[in-house]
Amino acid sequence: MQKTEVVHFPRLDTVLLVEEAIRKVPSEMTRTALYRALGGRVMYQTLKVILDYLEQSNKITFAGDRIVWVFSNRKLEKAVSRGRKY
Repeated sequence: MQKTEVVHFPRLDTVLLVEEAIRKVPSEMTRTALYRALGGRVMYQTLKVILDYLEQSNKITFAGDRIVWVFSNRKLEKAVSRGRKY
């Protein structure tokens, strides 16, 4: 990961928008494909900052040039496996 100077940081709603877009995709996609899928709602520089954040927080990883969602909610998985309702 290459450090670059960040002019501004993305807002939470923008980060959540990108997270949702990545999770909804049935297979891996490239940065460019994700950028196009967002339809211009996020600047490319901002998308790069968000992807760096998601990678550092272990929510995504890169398989070559593809983005892969790897985050799992262990509490939720445990509750589902026990059959509890919350």
